[in-house]
Amino acid sequence: MEQQKSNDPLHGKTLKFILEYLVEQYGWEGMAQRIRINCFAKDPSVNSSLTFLRKTPWARKKVEDLYISSIGKKR
Repeated sequence: MEQQKSNDPLHGKTLKFILEYLVEQYGWEGMAQRIRINCFAKDPSVNSSLTFLRKTPWARKKVEDLYISSIGKKR
């Protein structure tokens, strides 16, 4: 049986993976400039940001959209 490949760029990616990727690409300061939320601007950490993003769907969507646009630039 063949497995179908998902066209969803988020398929198989955890929120932690996405966040760490973006921090590596842009740094915390760059993240705060692109997505204006305090967890990126004031005393940022992966754990505190994950906690906020998991509770805040609109912020998570912005992070996921930034990830999708950043990997699109590499293709």
